[in-house]
Amino acid sequence: MSNDAVKHDYHIINPSPWPLLGSLFAVVMFIGLVIWMKGLFGIEKTPVVFAGGLLGVLYVMWGWWADVIKESRAGDHTPVVQIGLRYGMIMFIASEVMFFVAWFWVFFEMALFHEHRAGVASAIEEVRTAWASAGSTDPNGWMPAGVEAVSAWQLPLLNTLLLLLSGTTVTWAHHALQEGDRKGAKWGLFLTVILGAIFTSVQAFEYYHIVHHHLFFNEEAANAGLYGSAFFMATGFHGFHVLIGTIFLLICLIRLMRGGFTPQKHFGFEAAAWYWHFVDVVWLFLFAFIYVIFGA
Repeated sequence: MSNDAVKHDYHIINPSPWPLLGSLFAVVMFIGLVIWMKGLFGIEKTPVVFAGGLLGVLYVMWGWWADVIKESRAGDHTPVVQIGLRYGMIMFIASEVMFFVAWFWVFFEMALFHEHRAGVASAIEEVRTAWASAGSTDPNGWMPAGVEAVSAWQLPLLNTLLLLLSGTTVTWAHHALQEGDRKGAKWGLFLTVILGAIFTSVQAFEYYHIVHHHLFFNEEAANAGLYGSAFFMATGFHGFHVLIGTIFLLICLIRLMRGGFTPQKHFGFEAAAWYWHFVDVVWLFLFAFIYVIFGA
């Protein structure tokens, strides 16, 4: 490169295969999901296509983010580039916020105003009638015999405490790294990863318990319809986000133990901490409204 070349703070990346490959594997993954659930074009239900697409997506994630790390180590992440990375993470989290806003919206809409929505009130009355015919002991006729509401003060409360505690440990790790205390950062990250794994395990046990003993999927009861869908989509996708965040933080822990990150340059970990705090806040809203207020 000649001395007359333009010098600037922006990093122009080399041509990369990852955007195209990521798009192709994502299409394969979601077509595979349809095949797994419903079958398609004469193909019987099978998870093989979905699994292949998922492995491809994971491969692209690994390769793409590895390239980003290499660019950072090469000094390509100037202050201007770091600002762009922060904006990108902020916009990603904002898009995730709107995803959960949609589920809260439909839940509140049906819980508060279902009598004003065409067809919804009659559908809810059909569920009430079906459950009452199954032998309800509830004076309002909602609960079939042998079915109980999910208690907010058992497993959901435990998971709330786990996430709140994990929010403090990831903050401890962040501040320790900023102060140059790598040992404290490692311990804080390690505890956060463990708490995230425990949360996922508790939620899996809670779902198993709900399916066999509680409201939404009891075999003798009618399908819970919109409310069941809203519950499982909101809490289930939150659980998926916890799993992703746990993996995110685990990768940061591995990088930290291998000598990565400095007090001045650790945006990868900072982005993971932002994401984890977002997961914490969403769960507080889920716990407060779906489990406590409307669950009662």
